[in-house]
Amino acid sequence: MSTNDAVIKELAVRKAEIEKELGLLFKANMKITDWDVPEADDTEAAEIILRIMDKKIQELRDEVKAGKYKNY
Repeated sequence: MSTNDAVIKELAVRKAEIEKELGLLFKANMKITDWDVPEADDTEAAEIILRIMDKKIQELRDEVKAGKYKNY
């Protein structure tokens, strides 16, 4: 088994956990926004949170491409 196969196998096992944690992060931020700004438009809040998350994911992608996690 190659290293790449081992990584794929390992992450396949944790895929549901990673997805769940990402969903929990989104929902937690929705709740916090609702608590802090009860009159907030939830759809608008959701879109803003997603943009923040997307921006960070893009930053992480750029860091990966730059080799930051090569020997993490």
